[in-house]
Amino acid sequence: MAQSFHSDIHHSVLLQEAVQALDLRPEGIYVDGTFGRGGHSQRILQEMAPSGQIVALDRDPAAIAAGRQALQDPRMILRQARFSQLEEVLLSLGITGVDGILLDLGVSSPQLDQAERGFSFRQEGPLDMRMDPGEGMTAATWLNQVDEKELAEVIHKLGEERFARQVARAIIQARAQRPLETTRQLAQIVATAVRTREVGQDPATRTFQAIRLHINRELDELAAVLPQALRVLKSGGRLVIISFHSLEDRLVKHYFQAHSRPPEIPRGMAVRESDRPAPLLRLVGRAQRAGRAEVVRNPRSRSAILRVAERTGA
Repeated sequence: MAQSFHSDIHHSVLLQEAVQALDLRPEGIYVDGTFGRGGHSQRILQEMAPSGQIVALDRDPAAIAAGRQALQDPRMILRQARFSQLEEVLLSLGITGVDGILLDLGVSSPQLDQAERGFSFRQEGPLDMRMDPGEGMTAATWLNQVDEKELAEVIHKLGEERFARQVARAIIQARAQRPLETTRQLAQIVATAVRTREVGQDPATRTFQAIRLHINRELDELAAVLPQALRVLKSGGRLVIISFHSLEDRLVKHYFQAHSRPPEIPRGMAVRESDRPAPLLRLVGRAQRAGRAEVVRNPRSRSAILRVAERTGA
């Protein structure tokens, strides 16, 4: 029996809209590629028949451990894995096709709320920022060894921070005096370098986003999973993606658009209209944003964008 275990402070963003967009088949097989605290998975389970199945992935071992302890349902398969390992996980389970895939990108509320994870500039904690604490280098390790040029490029490209060079210089100068170790320490350094403030946004927001995206290779992960999703989705299966900033959304939007048009025919090749290859995806509706009531209840949903595409029979 499914138990509710996601905390009151953790609200799955665009919950109803995302589950509705999957156009669930009660006996289908679905992938929740970003399990988090299980909000979306539990909502999907409510619509599933006894023979239905959810494969839930998360790279964060804490999320998987919490799910295994509290969510005991024979229809649920939990795996600690990056969603870029989608095909590998499904192959290990003997699953060749799925009826829908849901990805809720970015950092989860529990990760932000736990100071020791190092994601939040609002709380003092170690500069970690790894979604899987057992994998890769911490933000502190990287920040204390990266050169100024690369640091500025990361902050500019992944944080879209116009004061990227000034922030990078301030970080390099500060670490020469003392190694970077904590979130507040970094936030204070960034605040000295960002000369103008955006209304309602902490000056450290963009820099923290950039470092987190870099440490976890989040855009690379997203780029890797999209073609895999296309390969494993059955005809009529849907890919539902919730993104939280323009870099993610742009990647998703362009991929969806590119594959919702017929593949290009090489110039000079004569092809009859009836033989032209069909698009691999069909766009479903327009991009959706959270309503006012949800934004009031959960401010994190303010920047969320949901896009949906359906696999064609091509």
